[in-house]
Parts: sequence; C-alpha cells; structure tokens
Amino acid sequence: MTAGAEAFAVRIWDALGGPPRALDRLDIIGTAALPSAFAVTELAAGSIGAAALALAEIAGGRGPVRVDRRLAGLWFATSLRPEGWTVPAPWDPVAGDYATRDGWIRLHTNAPHHRAAAERVLGGQSDRAGMAQAVAGWAKTELEAAILAEGGCAAEMRGLAEWAVHPQGRAVAAEALVASEPASDRTGSCWAPPPDRPLAGLRVLDLTRVLAGPVATRFLAGFGADVLRIDPPDWNEAALEPEVTLGKTCARLDLRQTSGRETFEALLAGADVLVHGYRPGALDGLGYGAAARRALAPGLVEVCLDAYGWTGPWAGRRGFDSLVQMSCGIAQAGQDWRKAEAPVPLPVQALDHATGYMMAAAILRLLARRLSDGTGGQARLSLARTAALLVAAGPGAPDRPPVAGAVEDLAPEVEATAWGPARRLRPPATVPGAAMSWARAARRLGDDAPAWAADRMD
Repeated sequence: MTAGAEAFAVRIWDALGGPPRALDRLDIIGTAALPSAFAVTELAAGSIGAAALALAEIAGGRGPVRVDRRLAGLWFATSLRPEGWTVPAPWDPVAGDYATRDGWIRLHTNAPHHRAAAERVLGGQSDRAGMAQAVAGWAKTELEAAILAEGGCAAEMRGLAEWAVHPQGRAVAAEALVASEPASDRTGSCWAPPPDRPLAGLRVLDLTRVLAGPVATRFLAGFGADVLRIDPPDWNEAALEPEVTLGKTCARLDLRQTSGRETFEALLAGADVLVHGYRPGALDGLGYGAAARRALAPGLVEVCLDAYGWTGPWAGRRGFDSLVQMSCGIAQAGQDWRKAEAPVPLPVQALDHATGYMMAAAILRLLARRLSDGTGGQARLSLARTAALLVAAGPGAPDRPPVAGAVEDLAPEVEATAWGPARRLRPPATVPGAAMSWARAARRLGDDAPAWAADRMD
C-alpha cells in the first residue's frame, strides 16, 4: 500500500468515525500518479478507498477491499469513452482565468445566469479576447466583489499563506472534514441490505448538481441504490450528463408550482437518503428547512455540501471546484511549481471528486448507524475543507510514472447512452461480494418521470 494514499484513507475514515480495524482490509495497488504540485492521486485512491470500506461495512462481506491507484486517477478525470460521438466542451467560451491589473481572477460562466451576471459588470462579450480586455482594467478584489454582487461566480487568485490568514481560510481550517450529527430520535429503517446487491431498494433523492454530489450518487447507484435525481425545469449540464447520470432516474420538478411541490413532498416522504448541494438556507427559502424535512421524512439520512464551508464570512458563497482552487492557494501553488505565467489548477477536479466519494462514504456510515441502532443523522462537507486536507498533505510525487489509460482499462460492455454507444472504465474499487455495476445507461436530465424505480411504469 502506498503511504500517501493510506494516509488520506486513514484521515477520511477517522473523520467518518469508522472503526480503525476496517482499515486493515484496504489494499491500494499501483504506483502511477497524476502530475501535480499536490498529492492528487493519493487523494483519489484514499477517498475512493474510504467509500469502498463504508460499502463493505454495509455489505458484510469478508476479504480485502482493493483500490487501483491508476484507475482512481482516471475516474477523477472521466470514466466515459464515447464511440462515434463527442461529449460537449466542458466550459463556456468565456469561462476561465484572466489577468487583472494586479493579479489573476477566474470567471465561472457555464450557467447562463452566471455568464449574464459577469456581463452585467464587464459588458457583453463574444469571445475570450473581448473578455480579457474588459477584465484587464479592474483590480481583482473589486471585480470579484462586483460579480458576486450581481449573483455571479468569480474568484481572485490568492496564495496559500494569504488564504491561511484569511477569515474564511481560518474558519474552514477549524471545521471538521466530515461534520456528522446523529439524529435526535430513533426510527427503524424500512430498508435493509439484500445479500446479493448491497444497496438494492435504497431510495436516494438527489438534489445535487456539478459535480461532487452527482459523483456520490453515481457510486451508490453502482451498488444498486435507486437514485432519483431532481432538477429544475431550466437546468442543464450538457458536458457532464453522460458522465454522472449513470444508473439514475433523471426528472424535473418546479418547486415554485403547487403540483411540483406535492410530487416532491411525496418523493421525500418515501426516501431513505437525501443528498443536496444547496447553499445554507436555500432549502429553507423554498419552505423545506430542517424541521420541515424531518416532519416529511422521519429518520431520513441527509448529507449535504457547499463550496466554501459552513462557517465564516463566506458561508453560503456560490462556488465551484475551480473557484475554490483559486481562492485557497492551490492554483498559485501550481503556477509556482510549474514556473508558469498563469494559474495552474489541479490536473483534474479533485476537490469535487474526492468530496463526492467522501459524501458517499458519509451516507453509508450513517446508514450503518441507522441499521444498528435506528439513529441515522446528517453530515456536512465542503470543497474548501477537502482542499485544506489536500494542501496539508504536502507535495505530490513527481518521480512516479504518469497515469495513462489503456484499452484493457475499459469494461467489456457497450453502454447505450442517450447520446450513443460508449465504454466505461472498469470500476476503481473492488469490494468482496458486491460487484460495482449500473443497471441504467447514462441519460439526459429530465428524461424520466419523477418516480422511484419500483413505482415506474417503464
């Protein structure tokens, strides 16, 4: 077992409150590493390992839980290999890093309303050249504040030392990696893991979007969970849907309409697990605060995430993996490491993916508690706290062979996605007695009616 990956697994497993003896089962194989200033591949293998250990605890099987280090790194990039078609470009044409008059800033404009917010400040732009010219006259701090005030998403580049003394950096450092809270009452679980497919029959209501939450629920679906993803009528993730809708039911509801709310409440009442990525207070604004959720679904296991943490002056700030990397010093550290002229992010969106696997592990640990004593509970995670875990681990391992894909990495099955045939990577983890596979091919958001798999009339 590589020491770096083991160290991450130990830290994550400890944060989850997992029994230390379970770590003896974990076997991480392989030596390849993604090129980075940070131990990204170690984080990938360690976080997937923690999720696999939590799954093994539910499954009850014996034997080693094995994680392939190289496959873990590949899954942190993309698991999909299209055949005869192309996944849409992942970024809006004007999204990216720009030089201001005193440093760098990143604009996140993938969502139309986020691009519109940036253009209300900078003017309408048709390409990166025009956006670069508009940004160049601004100070980075002032531009970040102006775009945020318009409801957009931006992050000025800060260094590691600057973030360490920033009020939000200090607040995040003081937060738990996984903040778990047991339920105050005991409610027996109507669900129990079947022997052949450990999460079959588990109902997971997924209210998450880009990217950590969908990674978490994709992992659960891989072991049989009935994952129902709900999106609003106008939300799309064209570049990500083929990657993260695997194994799920994908429906739309408008929670501003009476009919949508009635359907949602019925679905929530029948759920075992709720996963959401709303900013603090957002569900309350829709009328579904913590008390309302408990009333609708007593005993619900709930796991949620946000970008910048749950305390401090930025609690509730809009954010994404790439923005958090800019804010907390990772992009500048990468620039220094590579001696580059511009910010250098991680080679993959590791904060999203690692947080996703930790969310899956947190769900499974809470389910294990509910099965044992009926208490269940909730857990909170954030991208910024995952970033702190990665930074604290120190530099990566540049002397290791690079992660590279091969034909033998692909599962033999051809997946009939909604866009065309594709192949998937083989699973990055092996759990004894619990094969990782998905019953449904990737599909577009909104392809399905809002109903649990057992209730659908396919």
